[in-house]
Amino acid sequence: MTATVTPVPPESTGSDASKTPVNSKTPADSATSVTSASAGAATTTTPAPASTDAGPGALRALARHRGRLIGVCTALALVLGAVLLGGGGWPTSLAVDLSGPLDRTSDWIIDNRDSHPLFLYFLGHVSNIVVVSVRAVYLVLLALGWAGVTAAAGLLAWRVAGVRLALTSVAAFAACGLLGMWVPTMQTLALMVVAVAASVLLGGLLGLAAGLSDRMHRILRPVLDTMQVLPAFAYLLPVVLVFGIGVPAAVLATVVYAAPPMARLTALGLRDADAGVVEAATSLGATGRQRLLTARLPLARKELLLGVNQSIMMALGMAVIASVIGAGGLGDRVYQALASVDVGAALAAGVPIVLLAVVLDRVTAAAGERIGAPAAHRSALVRNVAALLTAAVVVGGRLVDGLSWPAGWTLDIAEPVNRAVDWMTAHLYSGVPLVGGTADWAGHFTTWVLGPLRDGLQWLPWWTVLLAVGALALLIGTWRTAATAVLAMAAIGVLGVWDPALDTLSQVLAAVAVTLLIGFALGVAAARSSRLGRALRPVLDVFQTMPQFVYLIPVVALFGVGRAPAAAAAVVYALPAVVRITAQGVRAVDPAALESARSLGATGRQQLFQVQLPLARPSLLLAVNQGVVLVLAVVVIGGLVGGGALGYDAVFGLAQGDLATGLVAGAAIVCLGLMLDRVTQPTQRRDPAGKGA
Repeated sequence: MTATVTPVPPESTGSDASKTPVNSKTPADSATSVTSASAGAATTTTPAPASTDAGPGALRALARHRGRLIGVCTALALVLGAVLLGGGGWPTSLAVDLSGPLDRTSDWIIDNRDSHPLFLYFLGHVSNIVVVSVRAVYLVLLALGWAGVTAAAGLLAWRVAGVRLALTSVAAFAACGLLGMWVPTMQTLALMVVAVAASVLLGGLLGLAAGLSDRMHRILRPVLDTMQVLPAFAYLLPVVLVFGIGVPAAVLATVVYAAPPMARLTALGLRDADAGVVEAATSLGATGRQRLLTARLPLARKELLLGVNQSIMMALGMAVIASVIGAGGLGDRVYQALASVDVGAALAAGVPIVLLAVVLDRVTAAAGERIGAPAAHRSALVRNVAALLTAAVVVGGRLVDGLSWPAGWTLDIAEPVNRAVDWMTAHLYSGVPLVGGTADWAGHFTTWVLGPLRDGLQWLPWWTVLLAVGALALLIGTWRTAATAVLAMAAIGVLGVWDPALDTLSQVLAAVAVTLLIGFALGVAAARSSRLGRALRPVLDVFQTMPQFVYLIPVVALFGVGRAPAAAAAVVYALPAVVRITAQGVRAVDPAALESARSLGATGRQQLFQVQLPLARPSLLLAVNQGVVLVLAVVVIGGLVGGGALGYDAVFGLAQGDLATGLVAGAAIVCLGLMLDRVTQPTQRRDPAGKGA
């Protein structure tokens, strides 16, 4: 059975579109001193004086300066590689054709799905449990009726987060009905409830094991690190291979995608529990189980609720993407509308997704913030009255046959939105005096940035790409980090998708450059101006809670199809995280360092470039890392709107049931994400002298 997906084919190299400037650089270690900031404190470490022993001074100087040593070694390797290896793309002799084995595996699974014990007695039961659970939740939601669900959402938000969020929740569910999306919203909500429950359970158990056992923590950490950088699209391919198209595959892909943050935060909360409290419980004779239940878990409540919050947000984003493999609900409406370039219908389904995300994020975040704070004083009478009113609304809705949202209470926004899009296409798409139009901007960006960048990467000899990856990873990491990055990039060549991967890499680099340019500027401005920070906060909150799919809607309207929408959507999706991390890092700079600079007569510009930015370097590197990972996630989804490269191959494989094409593209996406994460993720070296690992 094949998925009903219609990927938009990539445009030709001449008239393609995409958005964002050139690539970013990772700062090397300073030659004379290394200045770092941790938790708002600045520390300056000056290397020991050079040895006076006799010996070659140039070699000693290189050994003292890690960046120079890497640069010299890289230059020598370039010369030797040019002489010994020559040029050209990835050699065909080093590539492995996996289409045969994967096709045979696919055929075996299809032939044995109804007869093999593995499917009959394990995977089949898992699939049935998922289907029954989702259907049960969906039927409960339908039985409550639109009035009951809306009232219950308001009551829950009121009990957890107060009156304002209760009203917000009621308004959000009412808006879903007004837009004519009540039934798809309930379908998505049912899938979300089951997926989040499973994600929290699985992630909590893994986090519990990692938090209580150092060995399990060491084993799980690289696994969770890898899972966290994988684009959501990569999770669809293995589950489709095993479970086929439908709700089970969608739910299980969502669980695998949303469980890692819960596991990481659970482990963090348990491992960072107050040692004094745990020691006190031990001195009172508490057993390990008692210490866990009465001390460590209560102390980790904030991290646990933050993990639930993050799992909910990631599950919602994945549940929308999972519409590609038959999840149904709002995601399916968005996807079908995008496939026919019906921006109005896509927006009508996208708005409820955003509303659900905002409500779920606010309620769970408010619950986490209230831990440890004095509870709001509500009498038992008020609570009982609220519960009775909710029950009365549910019963009243059933009596008036209000199970489904009344058809007469809907508002059709698709037609006005499409008229607005037509107007934009006629007046802004092209032909605007002096500035051109959005299509012209996209075309110019593709011609002047994306095209040359892609052609340049594909022109480079394969070994120079591996060398550059290793050198960049080594500058901010360890030898192990560099080896992981190089092996991940080499695996892409072995899989036989070297050129499409470099095409995807060019889009990522271009989008990351624009993201960092805008994100650093806004982040620094927000850190230095409290008024701008307050103004940006609600905008960033909304943008950060929107699932990836939704970003494709406006960019398709503005830029059409091609690589431009993929890059533009990636910039908008990654921008909030970059702005937040940058602003937080600049704000956290030690006030004493700033005061010292002011006392020496430093101007505001000098304080920024000579004090704040150097001390905020770890946060800026983290912003780069998060920007790269988030951009890759959306650039891959850009295959749905003509982004081409690996994203198109993954979508095409799902659409045509060609698992060889889809799985190879998915594996290459995983390797590309792992390489980009390692190249941009600072790693603390074990050697205190900073000489590497």
